[in-house]
Parts: sequence; C-alpha cells; structure tokens
Amino acid sequence: MRRNTVAWAALVVSTVALIGSQNWSRTVPAGPQMPQEGLAEAKKLSSAFEAVADFVSPSVVQISVQRVPEMRRQGNNGQPPRGDGMPREMTPEQMEEFMERFRRFFPEGGPGIPEDFFRFEPQQMPIEGTGSGFIYDTDGHILTNNHVVEGAGEGDILVSFSDGSTAQAKIVGLDPATDVAVIKVNPAELRNEPRPAQIGTSEDLHVGQWVLAIGSPFGLSQTVTAGIISATNRQAVGILDPREGYEDFIQTDAAINPGNSGGPLVDIEGRVIGINSAIATRSRANAGVGFAIPIKLASYVADNLIENGKVQRARLGVVISPLTPELAESFGIDPNLDGILVNEIAPGSPADKAGLRPGDVIVGFKGRDVRSVPGFRLEVSTSPLTEGHELTYIREGQERSATINLAPSEEVEIAALSRAPSREGPRETPGVELNRFGLELQDLSPDLAEQFGYEAGTQGVLVRNVAPESPAFAQGIEPGDLITKVIKDRKPQNVTNLDEFEAMVGDSDSLAVYVQPPDAAGRFIVLKAEESDNDN
Repeated sequence: MRRNTVAWAALVVSTVALIGSQNWSRTVPAGPQMPQEGLAEAKKLSSAFEAVADFVSPSVVQISVQRVPEMRRQGNNGQPPRGDGMPREMTPEQMEEFMERFRRFFPEGGPGIPEDFFRFEPQQMPIEGTGSGFIYDTDGHILTNNHVVEGAGEGDILVSFSDGSTAQAKIVGLDPATDVAVIKVNPAELRNEPRPAQIGTSEDLHVGQWVLAIGSPFGLSQTVTAGIISATNRQAVGILDPREGYEDFIQTDAAINPGNSGGPLVDIEGRVIGINSAIATRSRANAGVGFAIPIKLASYVADNLIENGKVQRARLGVVISPLTPELAESFGIDPNLDGILVNEIAPGSPADKAGLRPGDVIVGFKGRDVRSVPGFRLEVSTSPLTEGHELTYIREGQERSATINLAPSEEVEIAALSRAPSREGPRETPGVELNRFGLELQDLSPDLAEQFGYEAGTQGVLVRNVAPESPAFAQGIEPGDLITKVIKDRKPQNVTNLDEFEAMVGDSDSLAVYVQPPDAAGRFIVLKAEESDNDN
C-alpha cells in the first residue's frame, strides 16, 4: 500500500514538472505602458468635457410637442401626411379598407365587439414628438428650432427641465426663414429659477475646434456628444427655402440625431455657439454631417421675436446671382474675382436711389468682401436701418462705391412674378436662327407680349424655339423667354429688335445676354457656341 502511494506521488510530481517544462501555464500580460504626458493631456480633455456637460446641462431642456395635423384625404403625392419619425396616420379611405378587412374575421355585432365599433368617423389624430432647446433668459424664454414647435397649439408644448420640473410653454415667435423659434414658460411654475445658457460668439470659429452637442436625441434627455467643427459658413445647403431662407450653417461631426433639433452646440468653455438644426443622412440617423445655426444669427432673430413678435429685416432691392468666370470675362473683370451680379433693380428701392444698375458686380459691403449670394443676403438682412453702409461694386471694369441706406423689407417690393404666361410656342413669323447656340429668335410684337404676359411696351427679342441638348437648352432657356440685353464692350446694352441683336452678336462664338422669363426674375447668362454647328 505504501509502495502505491509513493508511486502515485511521484506520478503527480512528474506531471507537474512536465506541464511546467512545456510552458502550459497561463501568462498574464503586463499593463499598457502609456506615456504619462499623453495620459495627462487626455485626462485634462476628459475633465474639460465633464465640466462643460455639468455647466451647460441645467440650461438645456427637452421639448415635447403634441400636434393635431389636418386630416386630408390625400397628402404628398397621394400619400397621407407623416409625423416626424412617427407612424403615419390613415386617411379615411385607408381606415375604411382596414375596417372592411376586420369585418371579414369579426362579423359586426360579434362577441366582445362593441356595437358602435364599426361606426367609423374621420378624426384628427395627434402626433407627439420631442425636440430640444435651451434657456435664453431668466424671464423663461427658450430658444429652439421653428420646425420643433411650428403648428403646435395652445397647451401643446411641454418643457422638461434638468431638475425634473415641467411647465407648459407658449410660442412667442416663429421665423421659418432661419428655422429659429422662441417659446416661453412661467418661471414661477419651476422648482428653481431658470438658468440661462452662456451665449458665446460664432464669428471667430475655426475648423477643427472642439464642440459638444447637447439635447434629446430619440427622446433621450440630457445627451452629450462631442466632435469638431467640420466647416463654417455652409450656405445653399438646401435645408431652407432658397428664395426666402437664410442659410449660414456651422457644420459639425458631433453626433446629432432626430430630437437634438433646437439644442445648443457649445464650445469647450460651455458657451453656446449655435443651435443644432439638421443633419445630412440617408437613414435619419447621424452620419457625421450635422448643421447648426450660428448663435449670432439666432440671437438676432430671437431678440427681434421677443421684442416685436417678428423679425425686422433690411432689404437692398436687387435681384442677384453668382458671378461666374464666363460672365466676369464678358464684363471685363478678373474671372477669379469674388462677387455677385446684379440682375434687376426694384424701382424706388435703396439700390435704385444709390444709382446701382443691372450688370453691376458687388464686391464689398460694410468694408468686407462679398463672396456669395447667401452670405450677402444674410449680411444685408441683419444690417441696421438707421445708418448708411458702404457698398463697393464694379461697373464697366471700374471699381466704384456708394453709401446705401437700407429699408425695411416690407417697404421694398421686388417686381411681382404673378403673371400667368402661356408657354405655347409663338406664332410663326420671320425670325433668325442661331444654330451654334441652339436658338430661334423673333421680334416681340404687342400680340406676343400679351400672349406671354409681358407688360405693354416691353422690348426685346423673343425666343421662339430651343434645340434639345444645345448650349441654350443647357442654360435653361425656354420658348417664350425674352432677351433684353447683350453684354458688349463690358456693359449691358439694351436690345429692342432682331436687327440690333444681330448687329451686336455678329459671328461671335460667345454670347452674353440677359434673359427675362415671363414668370420669374431675369438673369445674365453666357452661351458658348457648339463647334460642330454653323448658323444658317
């Protein structure tokens, strides 16, 4: 027995030794050797984010809105309207179809079915959604997006605060042109005095700068995300109406999702630099491209809404378009020069009184360069009405300046575009064909002017036909459009008939003209001849 015990002990010892010799024991990796200097910097950044979140969160609110949309028999493209991220509501026809299918399985009056269950009557179905906002002042004003609260009725807006208190809010003012809105709660209904967010500046932002977005994505309150500023002065993004809207967004990769709308975008010191407004995505979720309204613009709008209930905007009284390199060359201007082209002047407007003319190129306003149409529109609209502003422009290759006294937008009327023209081709009369541009032209008679909705006495050369896939077609010219000016000798010259037009154009392979549609604002364009075609 003793001999067996010794044998077993030897076997165990040898087995353990074998396992050790084969290196079968588990190795525990050493901890990561992180540079202490880098680790300290990372901790500092983390602490900064924590401090910003603690500082800003009490000023951020969640906004719940219950809308009652109009029940329509047909919505967009025959479909019923949709709520923001909510299931669509049924039209009366769809509801009736649903009830008919239901009857097949549960005959009317069946067990457990109320007698009036099948008495369907169309009714408005509330849609509930959430957004974000932030406290603007101690009076209870809250800034958010217009699209968050637009359409909400009395008692439809509930605001939730970080301390757990809630209060009904009323709309103070809406501005769809910038997507800014102001709502108000009664501070007496809150547990604590409202703590306004600290307003920063959006005029000296830099690409790569750290920012944080705070709000209620997907209804999750007090959510903080971090990122950088990806770009500034994003204009013509297509979020707002290009004719009435004012776009000048901050772009960020800080995660913004449905429900973040109206919440603040803050810098690393916790100061609000923008209002989160929109995202570019194919899935309604964050794709790293978010847009925020600069706080300078948002504050201007908010102050106007609080004081007047509407936004006071200034207007110059011009119809403008970008200056393309081709148009710049036609006017004798450096094609690399930034500027915008004046197409029309409203009679009696500040631009008219200052002596501006169609064909002038605006290159400066208030001592700053003019680089884009949206940027210039925004700068003019928010400029004071009580003082003159310096405007620099180029005419016939020479730089000039004027002092502009802007007027309230409601007092400056751009030419009404309410004509209802016929788009039927003009009656066949003698004309001229410019095959290299894809144009057929004829004189504008009084009868044709009436047919297309032009005012009596209007002069120009009428477009009779446009060849498909031609230079004129590519520029959007249509039959019924009127050519009223040709750019020659670096300036626009009026054209009253075909003879004048042909004399100005000659056999040139480039044609710069002013085209006036019967139902829209006119514009200058440049046509380049097709090399393979020759005029008849």
